[in-house]
Amino acid sequence: MQNNKKNTSLVLSRREPSWHWRVLRLAWPIVLANLTVPILSAVDTAIAGHLDQPAALGAVALGGLVFNFVFWGFGFLRMGTTALTAQAHGAGDGLGLRASLLRGLAIALVIGVVLLVLREPLIAGALQLLGGSEAVQQLAREYAFARLWSAPLALGNFVLLGYLLGVQQVRIGLALQVLINVVNIALVLVFVHGLQMGVPGIGLATAIADVVGFAAGAAWLRMRRLRSLPPVDWRRDIVDRRALRRLMAMNGDLFVRTMCLLAAFAWFTRAGARQGDAVLAANAVLLNFQTFMSYALDGFAHAAETLVGAAVGARHRDALRWAIRTTMGWSVVGALGFCLVYAFAGPTIVRLLTNQPHVVALALAYLPWAVILPLASAVGFQLDGVFIGAMRTRELMMAMAVCLAGFIVLALGLQGLFGNHGLWAAFTAFMAARGVALWMLLPHVDETIEGEAVPRGTI
Repeated sequence: MQNNKKNTSLVLSRREPSWHWRVLRLAWPIVLANLTVPILSAVDTAIAGHLDQPAALGAVALGGLVFNFVFWGFGFLRMGTTALTAQAHGAGDGLGLRASLLRGLAIALVIGVVLLVLREPLIAGALQLLGGSEAVQQLAREYAFARLWSAPLALGNFVLLGYLLGVQQVRIGLALQVLINVVNIALVLVFVHGLQMGVPGIGLATAIADVVGFAAGAAWLRMRRLRSLPPVDWRRDIVDRRALRRLMAMNGDLFVRTMCLLAAFAWFTRAGARQGDAVLAANAVLLNFQTFMSYALDGFAHAAETLVGAAVGARHRDALRWAIRTTMGWSVVGALGFCLVYAFAGPTIVRLLTNQPHVVALALAYLPWAVILPLASAVGFQLDGVFIGAMRTRELMMAMAVCLAGFIVLALGLQGLFGNHGLWAAFTAFMAARGVALWMLLPHVDETIEGEAVPRGTI
């Protein structure tokens, strides 16, 4: 690949018949890779749900949510790296590819070290915010401390995955995600059932798996990918003020957007916890349904990031529009599939996740909300990928902030009237509102490409 030479092979023309194939070729490894994450979450939930301690299930739910804040809050490391890498890939900018990767890894290392230094007040504050009984809080604290020590490399994995998605090496990304989660599941079984470590063993297993995944990903990139890219000057190319300002502005938008999303989940969890440990546990079980679906549909969102970023980098407006339409169609189809699966197999899935009778009964009562959530969420998830790939992160942030405010107001009103059903109704409306808001802002994405596009018919 030559520097500053547009990579026109990354985009397709309006007349190209294989758009659906291109989306599926990119999406299916990402879908499989993403599904390993909720499978791991489900395994953690199932193991905790069968421990003798009734508080264990709630503790894993709260501890996991803490790491949604701690790690997912820095998900911009993955999203920003994908967007910058995809656009550099589309423009044929090898120097930009290497610089984006190294810059992202440096930021991940710094953030990870800061998290380790601040771990005690960070974990204590997050758990205090989320609530739960004293028994749940204590176990969640043990889980969090056991897991947090791998923070720098866990965040580094976000950057590695973002780079691989941006250069369309999705199968390698799949392999790394599978490796991380297979190691994780194996160690959970060893630590919890073999060594009787309980809830802290679940956190420790995740930390070790993150270390293994980063080591494998870094080794592959060094041997197979980075050798083909031009060398960079650290001061000129990595610590470049203009590039850093652009990166920090985009990452700031994505950070606020992600924190708004996590704030909605935190509000939902805390509101459930106020209704007792049984309701908290039932909601945690059903959130696994949403997690399965969101990780799967994120495959199409990640495909949108990659294709939209490449189209913007190559200045190809037709490719941009067809990437949006095709990924949107497949995202809706996938959501309908999840609705059908949950409608027919939902009770069986609930009983696989927990054998506590009262929790099962409550989860089945609220199951219809989990059935309709995939369709309510599909458009918002897919358009997230479109806006990230086009680096229209300011619009993405503003839409999420408005939707969060609406959710809180609606949740306060509906939960007072209808209890936990009202809480689920507000959460469903929040997911649907995200899609509506981004759809209204979609014309801004088309404005990203200015000037002449590359010639139609280029493949």
